[in-house]
Amino acid sequence: MINGNTELIAHIGYPTHTFKSPMIYNPYFEKAGINAVVVPFACEAENFTQFLKSIFSLRNIRGALITMPHKVSTVGLLDEVTATVRVAGACNAVKKTADGRLVGDMFDGAGFTRGVKRKGFALKGKRVLVVGSGGVGSAISASLASEDISAITLFDRNTQAMEGLGNRLRQNYPNIEVTTASNDPHGHDLVVNATPMGMNEGDPLPMDVSRIDPEAFVGEVVMKTEMTAFLSAAKARGCRVQVGSDMLLEQIPAYLEYFGFPSTTAEELRSTAQLSY
Repeated sequence: MINGNTELIAHIGYPTHTFKSPMIYNPYFEKAGINAVVVPFACEAENFTQFLKSIFSLRNIRGALITMPHKVSTVGLLDEVTATVRVAGACNAVKKTADGRLVGDMFDGAGFTRGVKRKGFALKGKRVLVVGSGGVGSAISASLASEDISAITLFDRNTQAMEGLGNRLRQNYPNIEVTTASNDPHGHDLVVNATPMGMNEGDPLPMDVSRIDPEAFVGEVVMKTEMTAFLSAAKARGCRVQVGSDMLLEQIPAYLEYFGFPSTTAEELRSTAQLSY
């Protein structure tokens, strides 16, 4: 029950009708007895700079979840960001320090990496393909780079976005071999679809699935349906897979830890979540 001691996590974006986080956090908070609530705020881009500053003037604000269209613009409004934010070029979590500074991190990719590691896939030394160099693909690439992978291949039809991400990876992680402009999955240990392909029935697949090694681990970011055509095809080849909603559920423990709440597991969150697809 919300009362005078309830702490707020602002979920800021526009539009808000697609937001899933309140349907995950709030049932969990209620079950765990945590007096906090995630509240959607439909803030358009022209008002965001002022709104972000204003909301952190509240004494009962614990943090903010940032989503589209504000993830990129948030970076320039903060006093401090992580290497993950610098590589991703975007930020989706903001909090205020005791000395009044606004600091930020990016957990889209952390959700993905936590998920594959909890499924028993060790990332260190692996060769990775990430198809899609937009916001989510950049965040996943940034988090994968922080896990001591040996090589990453990037592909996106937007050459500028792809090469920009490649350059940021080289600058921040010079020990990782970075290749661009190929979506051939052959020879990669981990293959990621970080594009919207699969959102709609009949979409083309993001790569030639017949080229994926059966021993590879395959991940997806599309959440409209659990088993997309891409994941179904990869699973038919014998690959282990991770569905898109796992990335969302796995990043929430990272958020909770960042905001100073007790952590939990993806399984616990899934058991209480009120998601619909």
